[in-house]
Amino acid sequence: MTRRNRPSAYRALAAGVLAAAVTLGAASPGAASAHRPPAGRQAPPAVPLRVATYNIHAGAGEDGVLDLARTARAIGDLHADVIGLQEVDVHWGERSGFTDEARDLAERLHMRVFFAPIYDLPPATGHTERRRFGVAVLSRHPVVSAENHWITRLSTQAADPVPEPAPGFAEVTVRVRGASVHVYSTHLDYRADSSIRRAQVDDMLKVLAADSGPRILVGDFNAEPGAPELAKLWGPLADAAPDGGRTYPALDPVKRIDVVAVSPEVTVTGAREAETTASDHRPVVTDLLVRRRPS
Repeated sequence: MTRRNRPSAYRALAAGVLAAAVTLGAASPGAASAHRPPAGRQAPPAVPLRVATYNIHAGAGEDGVLDLARTARAIGDLHADVIGLQEVDVHWGERSGFTDEARDLAERLHMRVFFAPIYDLPPATGHTERRRFGVAVLSRHPVVSAENHWITRLSTQAADPVPEPAPGFAEVTVRVRGASVHVYSTHLDYRADSSIRRAQVDDMLKVLAADSGPRILVGDFNAEPGAPELAKLWGPLADAAPDGGRTYPALDPVKRIDVVAVSPEVTVTGAREAETTASDHRPVVTDLLVRRRPS
């Protein structure tokens, strides 16, 4: 599943995901319709799958207190099969106690994990592990492949940043009762200038177009689904919760910027945001039916 030129270190992440995984056990679009099977072939039963997205704010709640156990409980309460996470620290700094949050959460929840760094920096003074920050995917189902894709970004770590390709767009392929499902976790640019998000949408759609079958994009879009810069998403994908509630800020939300979007091979049967202040965002959880290929 190698596509487009990338530094070899990031291509290696895909090959090594199983070893790195913790294996302890425009208009608001509606739900996507399912493909019809070819004439004369019986469509196999659809596979149920619960997928969520959650910006965990590096483990700090709306109260500003770091409490990864609380974060894990909030995730566990979703009872999701696959969860895309954003703002995940891995030995990043004092704010998260230099913890490997991706591995810690996977261990607490008995799930597999793939972490896709946006930033991968030298160790802090007095530490040996590299400082990394990015997105992740937790899964109860086997992860058969994974990749950290590059999309356009405007760095928060450079003094005078310019838009350029950078990593941190995670893709995992999970095997769910005979169905292969692509799940992507993203965190789009937060700035008022929408041009970076528009470029990121173009880049993500290229990645999705290279895959086939059921595709589920989750993340913190830092824009509401009706924003002009997100318009190209709607057609290839559909908003899983077009009538969903607001997600940010968690205590008294005013915007719906945390989104699950699905391809036509996926049918949405339910969606909700969870009321929790374990982060400054509310998670969104969706119940889906995934179409399998006729045999």
